[in-house]
Amino acid sequence: MSYLSDEQRKELKRVAESICAPGKGILAADESAGTIGKRFSNINLENNEDNRRTYRQLLFTAGEALKDNLGGVILFHETLYQDTDDGKRFVKLLKELGINPGIKVDKGVVHLPGTKEESTTQGLDGLAERVQQYVKDGCTFAKWRCVIKINEANNCPTDVAVQENAQVLARYAVICQANGLVPIVEPEILIDGPHDIHVSQRVTERVLACVYKTLVDHHVYLEGTLLKPNMVTPGQSCPKKATPEEIGKATVTALRRTVPAAVPGVTFLSGGQSEIEATMNLSCMNQVKMLKPWALTFSYGRALQASVLQAWKGKPENVHAAQQVLLKRAYLNGLASVGKYTGEDSSGEAGASLFVADHKY
Repeated sequence: MSYLSDEQRKELKRVAESICAPGKGILAADESAGTIGKRFSNINLENNEDNRRTYRQLLFTAGEALKDNLGGVILFHETLYQDTDDGKRFVKLLKELGINPGIKVDKGVVHLPGTKEESTTQGLDGLAERVQQYVKDGCTFAKWRCVIKINEANNCPTDVAVQENAQVLARYAVICQANGLVPIVEPEILIDGPHDIHVSQRVTERVLACVYKTLVDHHVYLEGTLLKPNMVTPGQSCPKKATPEEIGKATVTALRRTVPAAVPGVTFLSGGQSEIEATMNLSCMNQVKMLKPWALTFSYGRALQASVLQAWKGKPENVHAAQQVLLKRAYLNGLASVGKYTGEDSSGEAGASLFVADHKY
């Protein structure tokens, strides 16, 4: 059974495939005002609306070359309605470049009663009306983040948390599709903790299997969706580190066991890895000699912006240099998305850890 017309399905599929076309991924510029304030504090910049607008303008006006490696940009609500200095709406600017404008539509992570420190995501109330407005305002896709924690001492994640978050993601996805937006489904398993890569793989498979069973139950049109998962890595405090090759193999194996071939693309979050780690791990996934029916690419926030912010430091004279850093990182991740990135000097800003414990947007 489908609740969508053939025309709706065709358009959803077209948009999803265009976002993850070969060599392209997503810039996640959807940090909330509070979260971007933390980024700004690192460069001693005041967190006000004009500085946020100026920074997003820096990103979106970096140059025509952006379209070579970005199929989509995820925006925060405030940013969707902001303009460049010369009065052009950011959404219009992105569309002229051939980049899909997307929007974060969840309203944040909240405690899940009856569990120990587990969570669900709010924002389903009134979502259809908000999506309809976002479509009118130029968006073509949406993002919704759910968070899963691994804590073996507390038997986390519990079935309650896994199933609740799968249900929320499915309801969000079907509402988006019915109203014209491609849903990016994001069940993020945090890297906090001492667990090893085998535990991470097992939990990732369990979560993704539940998510896709639930999406099918809700009649979500998979060809018109994208997945935004974590990479399969050891926990941040695990003493036994994994090589990029091990991470690539474990991640692809987990996806092969759980993600239907109908899904056009998997756009990974960086999850607090350094810029170089995120790029190298993505490239290694694409080099794995196993059948991969989906595009494997990036949807990075911190891992595309950390070096950019450091180059900019809030100063007008640094804008061009910061834009060049963005174009370089987008290009390198574009290479990684087709398995052609081979590494770079890790002594600079791009090699610095971006881990934030219990990361919130």
